[in-house]
Amino acid sequence: MPTRSRSHPRTSDARLALTLAGQAARAGALYSRDSLTGLLRRGDAEARGAIPTAFDPVSPAVLADPYPAYRELLEGDRLHHSARRREWILSRYDDVHAAARAHDRLSSAEGVTSYPSRTPMMLTSDRPDHTRLRRLAAGSFTHAAIEGWRPAVERLASKAIEAMLGKGGGCDAVAALAGPLPVATIARVLGIPEDDEPRFRQWSDSVVEGFGVEPGAGRVRSSAGVLGATLRLHSYFLELFSRRRRDPGDDVLSKLLASSDEGGLSEDELFWFAFLLLIAGNETTTNLIGTMLLAFAEHPDEYARVAADPSLIRPAVEEALRHTSPIQGMYRVARADHEVGDAVIPAGGRVLLLFGAANRDPRHFPEPDRFDVTRNPSDHLGFGTGIHFCLGAHLARLEAEVVLRLLTERVERMALAGEPLWRRNPALRGLDRLPLRLIPRCRPRV
Repeated sequence: MPTRSRSHPRTSDARLALTLAGQAARAGALYSRDSLTGLLRRGDAEARGAIPTAFDPVSPAVLADPYPAYRELLEGDRLHHSARRREWILSRYDDVHAAARAHDRLSSAEGVTSYPSRTPMMLTSDRPDHTRLRRLAAGSFTHAAIEGWRPAVERLASKAIEAMLGKGGGCDAVAALAGPLPVATIARVLGIPEDDEPRFRQWSDSVVEGFGVEPGAGRVRSSAGVLGATLRLHSYFLELFSRRRRDPGDDVLSKLLASSDEGGLSEDELFWFAFLLLIAGNETTTNLIGTMLLAFAEHPDEYARVAADPSLIRPAVEEALRHTSPIQGMYRVARADHEVGDAVIPAGGRVLLLFGAANRDPRHFPEPDRFDVTRNPSDHLGFGTGIHFCLGAHLARLEAEVVLRLLTERVERMALAGEPLWRRNPALRGLDRLPLRLIPRCRPRV
């Protein structure tokens, strides 16, 4: 198979900048249109069986705590329609699960966040492109492949926890553990030099913050930070690709480069693959670990149950994924009418799949607001479902399980040392700061 052509770095950077600028312009148009346009469609929405809703994922109240709003949606009908935002909303577990698996009717190609976007990325691809892209990377993220990284994760997590224990007055658990561990882990998986990890964390934060919301405004932030961080990542990866072609290793990037040189991936697809693995592998796991630590600080009895019975470590991680889903919701666009009971999402409609709400649906999870480490909710939607099920799920689970096991061996209990600060991101719910004090065991378990 012939090798796909490689772009000159400056040409590739310019093309990427134009692509991102076009996406930002479309996103700006989406959020600046007069809401009257949507209001004129309310009758059509009701005729199709949808219930009008004022739910707004970027409102200050929802960003601060989405669960009261989720409860209202879950107590209502199956399909809701926001005239102001011009989107259809699914919140019940069965409906979100079915929609996430309706791959050929509900498309991801227009982007899965509140920003409409078209990128040659697995997350924003439909079949058959998605099948081709996923097949190229899947072998590096199987359960067996990820288990090979356990010793490295254990060393990284152990060092971070020991440093936290050395600060008896408490420290920010996000800065000390939940943030550094995932970026260090994914950097090793990708084959990125250790010295570059701080820059990657900064770039990742800039990208995610760019999709956040201005405090008190309910308005998506400027895309300047996203553009700048993405261009810096692009330049860095192009240089790293060149080095790895000359000196390949046993890492994911080297394997993807081999596929690229055999014609499996274009240069743009190769960059977006690396970009997705870095951002998704970093931010979602940071959110999982941070919110899991918060849950145990707020529920010391549940922590004590896990410490007394290590077999609960894995179910506890699953409960953390269900209880505060790292990914709260993803968007799709209907290619054809999509039925939800007696209601219909019309072709062309933009659909919000609320994984966070589905994971609190009392029809599927009894007492859903209760954090219960014995629940073992193996069918939660914390990683999505269907062809877009999170590629890095095994890695995220491994990191969280390692952290929890080491904590229960060395820490008697965790206590809040200040007020947690949540990120203002409607799609990725996580903590920006978690002041935590670890009370060590008198004799650490071995």
